[in-house]
Formats: sequence, C-alpha cells, structure tokens
Amino acid sequence: MRLFPALLVVSLTTAPSLAFQTKRPMKVDDLLAVRGVSDPQVSPDGRLVAYVVSELNRETGKSNSDLWLVPTAGGEARRLTTAPGADNHPRWSPDGKTIAFVSDRSGSAQVWLLPTDGGEARQLTKLPIDVSGPIWSPKGDKLAFVAEVHPGSGVDETAQKDADKAANKSKVRIYDHLMFRHWQAWDEGKRSHLFVCDAKTGEAKDLIPNWTANVPPGPFGGSNEYAWAPDGSELAFTSEPLKDHAWSTNNDVWTVSATGGQPRNLTADNEGADGQPAYSPDGKSIAYVSQGRAGFEADLWVLKRRPRAGGPATDVSSSLDRPVQSFAWSSSGSHFFVVLDDRGRVVIAATADDARVLKDNPKLISLRLVSDGSNAAFSTARDEVIVFTHGESNHPTELYACDIQGKDQRALTHHNDALVANLELSKAESFTFSGADGDQVQGWLVRPPGFDRNKKYPVLFLIHGGPQGAWHDEWHARWNYQLFAAPGYAVVAINPRGSTGFGQKFTDQISKDWTGRVYEDLMKGLDHALATYPFLDKDRMAAAGGSYGGFMVNWIAGHTDRFKALISHAGVFDTPSKYGTTEELWFPEWEFGGTPWDKPELYQKMSPSSFVQNFKTPMLVTHGALDFRVPEAQGMGLFTALQRRGVPSRLVLFPDEGHWVLKPANRIVWWNEMHGWLAKYLR
Repeated sequence: MRLFPALLVVSLTTAPSLAFQTKRPMKVDDLLAVRGVSDPQVSPDGRLVAYVVSELNRETGKSNSDLWLVPTAGGEARRLTTAPGADNHPRWSPDGKTIAFVSDRSGSAQVWLLPTDGGEARQLTKLPIDVSGPIWSPKGDKLAFVAEVHPGSGVDETAQKDADKAANKSKVRIYDHLMFRHWQAWDEGKRSHLFVCDAKTGEAKDLIPNWTANVPPGPFGGSNEYAWAPDGSELAFTSEPLKDHAWSTNNDVWTVSATGGQPRNLTADNEGADGQPAYSPDGKSIAYVSQGRAGFEADLWVLKRRPRAGGPATDVSSSLDRPVQSFAWSSSGSHFFVVLDDRGRVVIAATADDARVLKDNPKLISLRLVSDGSNAAFSTARDEVIVFTHGESNHPTELYACDIQGKDQRALTHHNDALVANLELSKAESFTFSGADGDQVQGWLVRPPGFDRNKKYPVLFLIHGGPQGAWHDEWHARWNYQLFAAPGYAVVAINPRGSTGFGQKFTDQISKDWTGRVYEDLMKGLDHALATYPFLDKDRMAAAGGSYGGFMVNWIAGHTDRFKALISHAGVFDTPSKYGTTEELWFPEWEFGGTPWDKPELYQKMSPSSFVQNFKTPMLVTHGALDFRVPEAQGMGLFTALQRRGVPSRLVLFPDEGHWVLKPANRIVWWNEMHGWLAKYLR
C-alpha cells in the first residue's frame, strides 16, 4: 500500500552536474533562499522520518513551513502538507498511524492530526488561543501541549481579556514586578501552561491553572522541556522560577499528575538551572540536564539521572567537560545519546553513568559518533538508526542518518543542493595558537571566492557574542561566513576565552574579565593568522561583532587603531547604564560580580564608554529598537560619542527588530550596509 496516496508528492533532485558550470560568490538573496530543514522525527518502526522545511516569503516577510517525509534508508523525499502558513512540530503516534502537528491554517495555531494511511488532516483542538508543541501519551489516547493563559483564568477568559485589552484606547503599561519585558516582548500578564487533551475529541485541560511562571521557560523553550511517564500517569516539565525571576536562573524540573493536581519539585535541592526531563524506558528514572551554580547561565550543562520516586541524582556526563545541549535515552535505557558543544563543532556522542556499559556494548564502538560540522536536532528509533540535522560552514543544514555506531553516515535530504551548486563556497579551516597564559586557542579561516594564493586579501575579523558562545563549523542563518567573504574578504573568527566547548575552565575565565585574557586571545589569534597565511593583508583589516562581540568591537575602538573599520551590532557601550535597562539581571550580576552599586569600579573599568577619548576608527553601528537584552540606548549612546568625537560613523536603527535582525527586508538592508561600510574602507 502506498503511503500518503492522497498527498502531493514532490521529488527532490540532487545538485546538477558541476561540469562546465561557473560558480559565483554568494549574495544576500541566496542566504534568504536557503530552505530551513529541521525537527526530524523517526517513526516508531524506524523506517521513515517526518521533518519540517521552511522557506521565507519575501513579500510577507514571514516563513512558510511544511511537513515532509523521507525513508531513513534513503530515497525520495515527499511533501506532506501544502497549506499556506506554518505547519510544524510533527510527532508520530505510538502506533505510527497518525502524525500530530501544529498548523495555523484555520486562523490560529492548533493541533492537527494526519493519518499515515492516506486521507486529509483534521483539526483536533479548537481553542480560542494559540497552542504549540504537542506530544503523544504512551498509549496514544491523549496529547500534551502548551498555551499561554492568564494564571487563574481559563482559555475563554484569557481570550476575552486579550480582546478587551486590544479594544482599550489606552495602551498604558503598569507593572509591580520584574521582569516586565524579555528579549523583544513586553509582559502581557500571560504565562505558558501545560495542557492535556483527548486525542479523539480535542477536549483540553490546563494541568497547572494557577501557575505563575512559564512552562516551558521563555522565550526559547520547546517540547523537549516536558515529557510523559511511560505509564501515562504523569508528566515531567521544566518551569521558570516562581520568584525572583529577573535575577534567578533556578529553573526546576517538576512532575504533575496527567489529570492535574499539585506539582512536585524534583530538583529543589539544586539552585542552578535544570531542564529537558525525560523518563527512562522502564519509567523508574528521570534524566535531565543541570547547571550547578546559581545565577550563572553558562555553567556546564551536565546530564543527570534521578530515581523517579526520589533520591539523589547521578552525574552522567560531567567527566566529558562539554556542555550537553540535548539528549535521548537509548531504547534499552542503559545509556544515552547526547549532543555536545565540542571544540568548534557540535557532535553526537554516546555516554553512560557507568563507562563499562559503553565498553561492553558491541553496538557502540566509539564515544563520539558524529564529529564533523554542526549536528543539532536528532531522533532515534529502536537503537538502530539516528537521524540528525547536519550543516557545515559551506553547506546549509540537511537531514543525515547513521547507525548507532556512527557508521553508514548518509544524506537523506537535498533541499539546498541546487542552490549551493551555483555558489563558490570555501570550507572553514581550523587552526590553533598559543593565547593568553600560553593556553591553546582555536579559530577558523574562510578564504574568499576566486581565491588566488598569490594575491593579498582584506581581512574581516569576526567576534562572537555570548560572551559564552562559539564560532562553529556551521551554516549560520545570520552571521554567515560565506556572505561575509563574498566580496573578496578573508574571514578570521577566533574562539577566545569564554567560548563554550573547550572545557568549563576556559568558559569561566571571561567572567569578571571581559577585557583581559579574551582580548589577548583575540589579538594573538589575529597575529597568528597574519603570520601563518601570507595572503592576509595586515594593512586592510576590519572587525565586526554582535552583542558581546559588539561590546568587544567598542572596546577595540578605545584600545587599538590597527583596524581600518569597525562594525558594532547590538553592542554594550556603557555597562553601568545597561544594567538598569536590561531584563535578565542574573547575567550582569554574575559577569561583573554584583550590581553597579556593589561593584562600581569593575563596571566602569570594563565599560567601553570609559575610553571614548581614544576613539578614532570609523564605525558602523546597527541596533534593533525592540532589543530588550541590549537596549537601543546603548547603540544611540555609542553613535553619539562617535559623532561628538568627530569619528566617521553611521547609525542603522531597525524599529521593528530585536537583538537579531530577522525580517527579510531588514536583513537585506543590514547586509548592504555592512558590505558598503567594509568596501568604503577596505577596497
């Protein structure tokens, strides 16, 4: 029987033959044309994988996403949905007969069900508010999902309150607490709650109606933050702190009955962050990721396992000294598959709290199963196959598969092959050097298109944000190496002190020292690249960075004139004033050892505004007016200082963007301004 006979079938061709084909440098339109491939979900029998493909609609500025299906053994990929708008988050029912997903085709985001033996999708939930993240109960008779409500109010009352607020002529905002805004959204009084609905009728119940925090934590938490127990009697979920939200990182894992009731805090003994709960296959344990230090959002994410009935937690992964980004139990429950941030790459590995488990398991012959590029979302089935997203610096993300030994790695999808076949893209090259204290530091070099080793090329020096982040061997949707290199620049990107994936000590060494070892690492890394690659032109260099990278660009402006031009996006300019206007207060309080009135000397010492008198280098300043993490006043203050000092400068302010520039029209402007500024000073 042919699967999904009533649905549109679209064949994907692989890249055309490159014979006699002239490749060209990448353009902004190419970046916007990339199809996003995400959220692979392997069927219960391991034969098929459902996933999401997203494309930007240049006219509306929104993304259109659809569900696709491809065999895990390889073969033709088929499109399952065609409705305009967003179809996403596919999840297989336990019997493999139905795929639940979220669609806004009815006018709001609701749960829909698609039969796998053919036929049309039907709408399951019909709530007056949007829902997201459905996951099936073990028996397939219920689904859990999340939706935003006013605590203590039902969905109908929430919808009415929203309508009344929209109709009110006064748009005043009144608050009695922090945090009153987060990332780029104001607090409207609603919280994300955990619901359970009947899989036949769609009748739904809020399991935590009076909860005053978000489940999962906002703004980036997803369905990996809640899970069903194998017996279907309860769910585990991650919640934000119930108090001191603006200055506490104490997210906890809770459990609640599938019929509702008083939740139980499973991780009350840890004041750091906990999350991503997942029950063991036998239901006796719950695994989760955990950070041990309160108030530090970049502490090592460690995988832990705890008895469901209560008791001390077992450390599974801290010996790896790499942050665990996500994980899944093996079908046997004896070990875990994990995604690790590892030395400029994102790898898939196997681990267990007892090393003998891996040694004695004939199916697992190495710890790191997939070690090249960046491998993020993954899904497993029956301990036979792993399907994962894989991207590299010179190729957008596609779906790949391998066996659980990491062998037989193969591409399952080719959504971007035809686009990439037309472009001249250079693979990022890794290098290492001796940084501050003589420690080994890693960096990347990307050569420009049309590279000729006998020529000299201008250098674009990229500085990542965070500061606890990293440049990876990845296809970045915003700070894309290839598009930076396209006009003829050699790109150098360093992972200095504070970067993740190089051991927690290395990450820790930037806190309370934003301008010491990290600055030395950056400058020594650039010097190493200039000495190692003779085609780099030391007389034509520019530096660019966003967020903390913008801070460092601002710091560079006051401490060296070796660059011909600088670009600062969403960068911190004045650290004392930034504290009073940002939202996640735990961040500056950890990074600077307290509040500005507790540590005024450190705040002022590490503020680029303290060195404005040294500003000389032409600078492009870009910022989003909806950036509540680094508010727009930082960019305005920087631009004012540059102008008052008579330094050539330009302010590009996006009134409808937050910390990241995301809208297609704005992204085109951002890239054009960036390339225009570089051309003015480097060509």
